[in-house]
Amino acid sequence: MPKPLPIFQDFPLLKQQAAQQFFACFDELAEGCLVVDQDVRVVMISERYAANLGVEPSDVLGREIETFLPNSLMRQVVVTGKPILLEIFEAGGHALVVTRMPVRGEDGRVVGAMAFALYSDLEPLKPFVDRYGQLQAELAHARRRLAEARRSKYTFSSFLGTSPQAMETKRLARRAALLQAPVLLRGETGTGKELVAHAIHAGGPRADRPFVAVNVAAIPETLLEAEFFGVAPGAYTGAERKPRPGKFELADGGTLFLDEIGDMPPSLQSKLLRVLQDQEFEPLGSNRVLKVDVRIIAATSRNLEAMIREGRFRRDLFYRLNVLTIALPPLRERIGDLPTLCEHLLERIGHREGAPARDLGPDALEILAARAWPGNVRELENVLEQAMLASDAHTLGAADFAGLPPEAPAPAPAGSVADAERRELEAAIAAASGNYAEAARRLGIGRTTLYRRMARLGLEVRR
Repeated sequence: MPKPLPIFQDFPLLKQQAAQQFFACFDELAEGCLVVDQDVRVVMISERYAANLGVEPSDVLGREIETFLPNSLMRQVVVTGKPILLEIFEAGGHALVVTRMPVRGEDGRVVGAMAFALYSDLEPLKPFVDRYGQLQAELAHARRRLAEARRSKYTFSSFLGTSPQAMETKRLARRAALLQAPVLLRGETGTGKELVAHAIHAGGPRADRPFVAVNVAAIPETLLEAEFFGVAPGAYTGAERKPRPGKFELADGGTLFLDEIGDMPPSLQSKLLRVLQDQEFEPLGSNRVLKVDVRIIAATSRNLEAMIREGRFRRDLFYRLNVLTIALPPLRERIGDLPTLCEHLLERIGHREGAPARDLGPDALEILAARAWPGNVRELENVLEQAMLASDAHTLGAADFAGLPPEAPAPAPAGSVADAERRELEAAIAAASGNYAEAARRLGIGRTTLYRRMARLGLEVRR
């Protein structure tokens, strides 16, 4: 298509007359105007503009504008060639709404700039200025809330407990926080995997960058790819006209927490592997590649090794994720932390319900310590909340937990976790000089529970 001809191409005189009349009309409608050359010297200033600035026209002609207006932005317009369309400018003791535009010669080069004062009385603009200020404040507040939502909610102090198992978990997590390699958190449901992931992020160099969490098991398989990698405009029927970023893009520079990674479908595992290897991906429906810098923390309650043997989880993805592994112990293997956990949970439930925190009697603690807690800390919180809501007593006793449903016996701990629990019991018994009642008190459990745990671990009870 041929380029359209300029309207005034064959009428230079008419063009000049129209430009002069346009300038004169704009000058009359505005509160005055000012023109500078390419050296930012004033070559024209209207009397109204001079009056608004509090100067005499004859005193400023030929002078660089900064000599009487130190904060002027006219030099910026001349240097950049870009207009500054609206600005509230303080001069002469009052405010002006000013528009500044470059002036170009026939060859297109900037030869100067002109400024028009559109308003000297801002009162008519006050509703618009106030509304603009309100919108800016709301936008800043929304950005702060979004930034807070993407920051870590927990630190290492949030993982309560002083048992050997809890201390070992925190030691490994603190070490992982200082590194950049992927982390795999393994443990049963309710053991605090997301809490530890938050703490690792908060304790490392990415703490001031986003922490984005995705529960793979909670998202339908058909939506997972879009959730991870985002969607290009119009990628499919019904898609938005603007791009929607995915979790990887939102977590750029920070940490992406993939909870229940064992529930990821095989079709998406290969795409995740590519991102982990190359730190790049393509949004759904797009042919452009985005580079990201994301640290991965994954968590699972599944047996990934068994899933690999069954062909349900990629071996190469497992190796990529399983660089730093932290096994979170179940609650039944750190029963010594039960009093601390109960105190914290009762206080949190009371705060959430707007009620005072409750105490827990020794008989109630003994009942709770005897349970296997297949749901771990999450189940413990649920049990405590039910007891609190059903009782008016300040101290919850054994009777408040009489309705606990029966549970299957807990499996025996294995490996290093069992060794750590055995050392904990032996240390408590030795510190109590063989007095089992005193050892149980030190551990925060009942004597019957102590005997049960000793039997499970193969420790002989000596009378």
